[in-house]
Amino acid sequence: MEQIIIHVDMDAFYASVEVRDNPALRGKPLIIGAKPHERGVVATCSYEARKYGVHSAMNIKEAFRLCPNGIFLHPNFEKYKKVSAQLHEIWNENASAAEYIALDEAYLDVTEAAKDLEGARRIAYRIKYRTLNEIGLTCSVGVAYSKTAAKTASEEKKPNGYFEIPTQQDFVNLIIDREVKVIYTVGAKTAEKLNKAGIHTVRDIQQRQQDVVRLLGKQGQWITQIAFGFDNRKVVPYRPEDAKSIGRELTFQSDVNDFEFLKDVLFLLSLSVENRARRVGLRGKGITLKLTYADMRGITRSRTVKASDSAAVIYRESARMLEQVEKRPVRLIGVSLNNLTGEEWRQLSFFDLLESGSEHNISELKRGLEHLQNRYHLDFAGHLQQIYHGETLHKTVEYMRKHR
Repeated sequence: MEQIIIHVDMDAFYASVEVRDNPALRGKPLIIGAKPHERGVVATCSYEARKYGVHSAMNIKEAFRLCPNGIFLHPNFEKYKKVSAQLHEIWNENASAAEYIALDEAYLDVTEAAKDLEGARRIAYRIKYRTLNEIGLTCSVGVAYSKTAAKTASEEKKPNGYFEIPTQQDFVNLIIDREVKVIYTVGAKTAEKLNKAGIHTVRDIQQRQQDVVRLLGKQGQWITQIAFGFDNRKVVPYRPEDAKSIGRELTFQSDVNDFEFLKDVLFLLSLSVENRARRVGLRGKGITLKLTYADMRGITRSRTVKASDSAAVIYRESARMLEQVEKRPVRLIGVSLNNLTGEEWRQLSFFDLLESGSEHNISELKRGLEHLQNRYHLDFAGHLQQIYHGETLHKTVEYMRKHR
């Protein structure tokens, strides 16, 4: 094997962490996301809930319809991040490169450490053993010659599974008569396009390569390669500077007509984007405002700026864009920095950050915080670190909405 790649995927990660910390939840249909009376989607769910047809990204009200006796919990991302950091320590032990796809999933290049398939098998089982005994969770692990095959392998025996796909031919033999959705990047819409053209299985893709490319262009070229098992991509460690944007958005529990209130929310979102950007040492040369109206129509507006990570700049430009959009009930609002560039970063407190900006930006941020405190009677300046956390931000904004 020219390269040996392990794909690790935690089993129902958020739900499993909650069950670990509260054994009374074990064996019950647990759904992590919004509550049934709220807007939102399913982040993940236990395998007991999946038996009812509940799945990730499903509208929470549909999940409640399918599983009315389910236990619905908000996600605790700070807890999940801490567990993820523990997992990374285990995963990194034998990997020359690690590519994290999410908090609970990674590709590991173990070519050097494993030497051969037997060595990779030992590493994989050591990962499973340590994950269970040190962290109290189960994971599914795939070992293969490529990234695509490794991911396919980890899905093969879920949950708490292990599977190997040593060669290209082994991969093709496994998937040849399966539906086209078995191929990475083939989602529901792509599968529908292929199915309408009479292409239903991987074998069909192999036999009708030109039709697939004509239908899907570059994606079709990729799909036909994977159908024959070709995938020489390397495990590429994530670098913050490779991110396309840094943003934050928020869905309201009921539609908002008050655009002055939306500006207040934008201010908090801008502070959160600044916090994220400075943690990874990035500035942006573009600012984008995102809105979704009550009828689900979404719009974006963007402006180019001098490279900045300042919340004052982010808020100033996004608020100007907000003033120019159609004034209709809003379901979601978001703001992001894009066209990112790196810079050296050091850990600073919020007021250190204020002092490092221009006098205009400093006074603007201070005025903004004072305005929020006077209007909503909350100490925003003293609790920014807590507000940066997703659930706290949502709860704070909902409080603001009810008391504006």
